[in-house]
Amino acid sequence: MRVLIVDDDEAMRLLLAGMVSSEVKAEVQLAGTCEQALRLAESNAYDVILLDLLMPGIGGFAVLYRLRGSTANAKTPVIIVSSDGAAAQRCLAAGANAYLVKPVQPRELGATIRHHLAGRSHARN
Repeated sequence: MRVLIVDDDEAMRLLLAGMVSSEVKAEVQLAGTCEQALRLAESNAYDVILLDLLMPGIGGFAVLYRLRGSTANAKTPVIIVSSDGAAAQRCLAAGANAYLVKPVQPRELGATIRHHLAGRSHARN
């Protein structure tokens, strides 16, 4: 399983990577900018993408819209992990699969990822 973690805060990227690795035993790739995330998403297929909303550059919403557009990850579950708790409905309406507010707990993150992976495997069958 491959997970892309997109967050401009290096400490948060590393924290989330540790949580993902321990909770779901996944290979993790990290992106520190929106542009880097889009480059990776164009050339790699992921099983789950964790995306911060409040990022410099084009921002997390633009990344979400582009992911849902014409990338190899158009149907990949995108879990927003953000400190902006007020944007949940907007993100879900834009195509996010789940919304977690920072600070996220490891078990909550793991359960959310497993839930969306299970849904994906049912959709493939």
